[in-house]
Amino acid sequence: MDVVEHLSALVGFDTQNPPRSFGAEILEYIKAELAGFEFEEWDHGEGRRTLLATRGAPEILINFHLDTVPAAAGYTRDPHVLHVEDGRAYGLGACDIKGASAAAIAAAQASTGPIALLFTTDEEAGSSECVRRFCELGRPFKVVLVAEPTSCKAVLEHRGILTYRAEFEGVSGHASSGRAESDSALHHAVRWANQILDASARRHDTYKNLSGLAFNLGRLEGGVKPNMIASSTELSFGFRPLPGMDGEKIVAEWAFKPRPASLTRGFYGPPLPTPGRAPAAEIAQELGLEIADPVNFWTEASLFSQGGYDALVFGPGDIAQAHTADEWVSVDDLHAAFTHYRRIMSL
Repeated sequence: MDVVEHLSALVGFDTQNPPRSFGAEILEYIKAELAGFEFEEWDHGEGRRTLLATRGAPEILINFHLDTVPAAAGYTRDPHVLHVEDGRAYGLGACDIKGASAAAIAAAQASTGPIALLFTTDEEAGSSECVRRFCELGRPFKVVLVAEPTSCKAVLEHRGILTYRAEFEGVSGHASSGRAESDSALHHAVRWANQILDASARRHDTYKNLSGLAFNLGRLEGGVKPNMIASSTELSFGFRPLPGMDGEKIVAEWAFKPRPASLTRGFYGPPLPTPGRAPAAEIAQELGLEIADPVNFWTEASLFSQGGYDALVFGPGDIAQAHTADEWVSVDDLHAAFTHYRRIMSL
């Protein structure tokens, strides 16, 4: 089977996350296609499954996540049926990142060299438990390639991601009392959020081609209706620390009033590379990969870097197509990824 045929099969598996309710069928397909490999599997519960496929005594590990985001509104075709038209392969996960998995499976079938392929199922919903648990095993790989859409270039550096939930408390009552300005949890949250927005906008941090915090207020929820003073409000926010930046230190500087009753850290993914580790430029050159500029999006490559591995990001597709309706990856990119993977698997 060629790359497109494998992609058609992989897209046919519904692996949306959330709800992450799919079974192990997609892993069984991969195992059936990787003749000559040895397999290890882990089930971490709640749909978090990991498959490690190993051939020979490899120094290189390539990582893929098989879960996708939920199908976006606006699909004009069945998201789980691959459709190829005008050099584009359309389907949910085609770009992010089943296309890379398909290219690697085809490359493995067309080569005989040592390689390790790690497939996970919990990247898209802020978990990454599979990769974190795998890193704890301390397997001795020289380098880890994490498949994400990079247009088949090696990304050595990217932002991190840091999210928080702030809870505000107020005193409920009738809005006609005039107490909302001092007692409404919603008023407290909005004033606090405005100060953070201003503080974020005043920062002019830069790292190579990246700048700013990419701060985002994600969700504001509280209150009942306009004539009631809100007794509680929850605000969720996040931002993208630049490489080398201490995101928690920045949050500690935002000691604005009125202060939240609680401030809870949510998901944290460090920038790539982890502080103290150099970008994997020499390894990318050894593998014959063109090096790209740092990118704004986060990947699990930083977790491998944090775990002590030299890590980079490489895969077919453009990140602009990820998470969109009628998601697609170019067929040329699929074949380019296949060529790179086959060469790497022949070293």
